[in-house]
Amino acid sequence: MTAPHLILYGMSASLYTGKVRAYLLHHGLPFEERGAGHPEFLNHIVPQIGRWIIPVLVLPDGTVLQDGTSIIDHFETTGQGRFSIVPDDPVLRSVAHLFELFGGEGLLRPAMHYRWNFDAGNLDFLKVSFSEAFSPGLNPDQQAAMFDQASGRMRQAAAAFGVSAESEAVIEARYTEFLSLFDAHLSQHAFLLGGRPTLGDYGLMNGLYAHLARDPHPALIMKRDAPRIFAWTERMMRPPRDTHFITGGSEGLVDTIPSSLRSLMRFVADDFLPELSAHIAFANQWLEDQFEGQVKSQLPDSRQDGIKRSIGMAQFDWHGLSLKTAVMPYRFWMQQRLTDHLEQCEPTTQSAIRELFAQTGLNDMLDLRVRRRVERRDNREYWEDEIAP
Repeated sequence: MTAPHLILYGMSASLYTGKVRAYLLHHGLPFEERGAGHPEFLNHIVPQIGRWIIPVLVLPDGTVLQDGTSIIDHFETTGQGRFSIVPDDPVLRSVAHLFELFGGEGLLRPAMHYRWNFDAGNLDFLKVSFSEAFSPGLNPDQQAAMFDQASGRMRQAAAAFGVSAESEAVIEARYTEFLSLFDAHLSQHAFLLGGRPTLGDYGLMNGLYAHLARDPHPALIMKRDAPRIFAWTERMMRPPRDTHFITGGSEGLVDTIPSSLRSLMRFVADDFLPELSAHIAFANQWLEDQFEGQVKSQLPDSRQDGIKRSIGMAQFDWHGLSLKTAVMPYRFWMQQRLTDHLEQCEPTTQSAIRELFAQTGLNDMLDLRVRRRVERRDNREYWEDEIAP
């Protein structure tokens, strides 16, 4: 039997690997999946991309792609999927980009809280799942030490995303509301924007699948309180087998944005926009402090190594709490996909997008800009050279 040409390196427990796996499965693209502890990944892929990070996809010609969004973009631009996941309607495309961003970045608090604060239900399962990232041949004691080290880093990351004893009650209340809203929407629609998945669905798979639909404690919550969302995760993880889910696209939503989708957009405005606004304000001040008056060769975060994962901590008000969370430039690159799309639209379409976003409390998101754009190349993020006026 001939081996698949695509090789996906990741983990079953990985938040961002699930998005890529869902796309490959749903679009019938044969691939071999290898754990992040595979010798080829550790000895050849990690040195090539310069850091341990997943997911990574190796193409038939040996090209290495890192990052779920970049991987999916590759197949979309080359037309290898069963259908395009980018909505034809430009207003709906803006909504898809919104949830592409929110799913990967705005659901991190519940994803990390429900994974790392419920050891009685989750820990044994996680120890098995994380073994995919261990080097072959480790004895049980070595595996236990590796898991303790990895889980310790993840618990620290949870704190950097705003998870604490003080915030956990609010995190749970907000997550419960999100489940209720999305489950109600899915009672009328197979996917976020109608009859087949879009960018927004794959973005939401980031937060909702590996942590919240798969880890034992939150999986029970989802199955009990939001069974349609759990069924949606299952649809996302298999090739289409029912024509109800692969015909119709999002045509039914073009003329009328349903109230259930508007409610989800208002949730994003309340839950995520304050944090994103604070992060961009922090980044703009940081950029001014770091870059003003300097020539390109003097910029911090060298052109060889790219931008650091986090450039600092920003404080903001969140449902009666004062949170401080890590400012990650990758998030700005994702937000640029929305604002770039807006700027490429005709004026009448821009007005329609702005009207929808204003009606749902999101108009400010369309005007947020970082003074130096973030670009992505060679599997890393970099600051662009030019300063925005």
